[in-house]
Amino acid sequence: MGYIKSAEAIKYILEGGKILGEVLEKLGDMVAPGVSTYEIDLKALEMIKSAGGRAAFLGYQAGRNGKPFPNTICASLNDEVVHGFATKEKILRSGDIISIDIGMEYPHGRADKRGYFTDTAMTVPVGKVDKKYLKLLDVTRESLEQGIRACVSGNSVADVGKAVETYVKKAGKYGIVRDLCGHGVGDSVHEDPEVLNYFAKYLKKWDLRPGVVIAIEPMITSGGEDVRTDIDGWTVRTADGSWCGHFEHTVIITADGPIVATRRPSEM
Repeated sequence: MGYIKSAEAIKYILEGGKILGEVLEKLGDMVAPGVSTYEIDLKALEMIKSAGGRAAFLGYQAGRNGKPFPNTICASLNDEVVHGFATKEKILRSGDIISIDIGMEYPHGRADKRGYFTDTAMTVPVGKVDKKYLKLLDVTRESLEQGIRACVSGNSVADVGKAVETYVKKAGKYGIVRDLCGHGVGDSVHEDPEVLNYFAKYLKKWDLRPGVVIAIEPMITSGGEDVRTDIDGWTVRTADGSWCGHFEHTVIITADGPIVATRRPSEM
């Protein structure tokens, strides 16, 4: 795996990212009171397969003995930060917010081409949502954009975290989850470097140069920064029960500025 991606890798990351952005937007359109997260998950798998890709999260193991992840999407509801399961019993209700996180290997199943990975997420309000949570989503979404703007050649990964942190601190009393972060992506779904959502000096050694591909994913809460993991071994939620916004894009560094591979059609 290379820190600097090849021209072929960039080509397929762009192609796969465009598809994945379209998939995520269609999944977001399904969000409504009474819909089960399981329905959304099934649709996600169907669309990825029909596009010639592979669901990156389905069956993913964290470590050799880790429990395989059971879904195509991470469906994280309200105080769930990331890695929430999509089940028939998890029904969306008016007032909820849901993070839909999805990754894909593309192309998949072709003897002549290997696959490359993209990763993206957004948090969607369900029905009528309290204004304070709508503001939380606005702040989280814009913090991602601030991180993307810092992705210029000559900066470092530390500058991305600094941009996210600076914006969030100015926006109000919000928590930046520090135990979770973005990451390199492309040859696999998770690679070095870590992409923190706050400034960390050690990340200055990771230069942003043309060909670097990272997934930036702010996780911003309406309360504190601490999190805990459920007994299922996957679902991470806020320790204080506060709600969390989560947005993510796969970003390619170029000499002319960042290219967001996973932009959704509505963001164009």
